Amino acid sequence: MPAFKTLDDLSDLTGKRVLVRVDLNVPVSEGRVTDTTRIERVAPTILELSGKGAKVILMAHFGRPKGQVVADMSLKLIVPAVEEVLDHDVKFADDCVGPDAEKAVAAMHDGDILLLENTRFHKGEEKNDPDFVAELAKNGDIYVNDAFSAAHRAHASTEGLGHHMPAYAGRTMQAELEALEKGLGDPKRPVVAIVGGAKVSTKIDLLENLIEKVDALVIGGGMANTFIAAKGIDVGKSLCEHDLADTARAIMAKAEKTECAIVLPVDGVVAREFKAHAANETVAIDAIPADAMMLDVGPGSVKVVNEWIGKAETLVWNGPLGAFEIEPFDAATVSAAKSAAEQTKAGKLTSVAGGGDTVSALNHAGVKDEFSYVSTAGGAFLEWMEGKVLPGVDILKK
Repeated sequence: MPAFKTLDDLSDLTGKRVLVRVDLNVPVSEGRVTDTTRIERVAPTILELSGKGAKVILMAHFGRPKGQVVADMSLKLIVPAVEEVLDHDVKFADDCVGPDAEKAVAAMHDGDILLLENTRFHKGEEKNDPDFVAELAKNGDIYVNDAFSAAHRAHASTEGLGHHMPAYAGRTMQAELEALEKGLGDPKRPVVAIVGGAKVSTKIDLLENLIEKVDALVIGGGMANTFIAAKGIDVGKSLCEHDLADTARAIMAKAEKTECAIVLPVDGVVAREFKAHAANETVAIDAIPADAMMLDVGPGSVKVVNEWIGKAETLVWNGPLGAFEIEPFDAATVSAAKSAAEQTKAGKLTSVAGGGDTVSALNHAGVKDEFSYVSTAGGAFLEWMEGKVLPGVDILKK
C-alpha cells in the first residue's frame, strides 16, 4: 500500500472536473515538438481519466516566462503533438484562470480533454500565491499530480492545489515514487550507488545522504579527482576542486563510521587534450603525469565497479564515470551500464537511474530501456536522492 493516494483510490469520475498537473516542457524547434517523450509519459493518466468520463483539465508550464505572457512560450504550440500522442481531440484555453479558463471548462463534456495556457504566465504560479491557487481551484473538483519533474517546487499547480481539494498521484508519478522507494526508501541490500559528474560542490548534500543509506558508494567523473587529491595523490591537470579537500576527507571519514565503502578509481585513462580520440594512455591512479588529465577511469577500476554491481541487489545511479560524450573516454560508463543492464535483465538487480547526463549516458550505451527505472525528472530526482522533502509529493500523502 503506497503512502500516497493514486487513481486507484478514485471511484466514480463521471462528470468530475479533474485538474491534472503534467510536464509538457518539451523541446520545440521551428514551431514543432521535436521529442514527445514527456507527453507519452503522461498519456496513460490522461486517457484513463478521460475513459472514465472525467473532464480532464491539463495544467503545465512551458519555458521560463517569469510571470509574463510570452508568445513563443504558449502551450498552444504543443496542442497538435498532444493530440497526436493521445489520438484524441484536445481543446485549448487562452488562459489558465479567469473568464477564458472558466468558459472553456464550462463547455466541456464528459471525457473531454482541455489544455490550459502556461501557468507561469502568472507570477502567482511560482510564488504559490493563495489568491492564484484559489483561482485555479475554481475549475476543478479533484487534483491529480503527474509531474514528478516539478515536484521539488512548491508552486500553485504543483503543491498549492492539494490544500483545496482531494489530491492524487497520476500513473507516471505513482511509477516514479514506487521505483524510488525500491531504490532508497526500502531497498533490497546490498545497495550500491554510482555518483559521477564534474564537481563535488554540486553534490555534497547527495553524498552525505547516500553514505548513510548505501553499502557502497562508487565515485567517478571529475568528482573522483577531488577525493583522490584529498588523499594526497597528484592528479596532474585533471578537473579537481582542491579547495574541497577537507570536505572530501570529512565525507570519507563519515562513510567509515556508517560502514559505507567508498569506491574510488585505481587507474585512469589520461590525455593531454580534451577532444575525441586524443592520444591517451592508462596509468595507475598514483602515476598521473603532471601535464595530463584523467578523462575516464581505467579498466582496473571498471572491473572493481562491475564486481560491486554484481554483488548488489539495488543500484542507484546519478552521473557518468568519465567524459562519456567523447570517445574513447566513454568506455567505463558504457561497460558499467551494460553490466547493470545484464544483472537487471537476469532479475538479480533493481536499477534506478536519473539525471540528464545519466539518461544521455545510458542512451549512449543503448541500455536505458533495460534498467528497472530511469527518471527524466532532473532536479526532483537529485533532491530525492539528497533526502529532501518534495512539496509536490508531500501533498499527496494519505
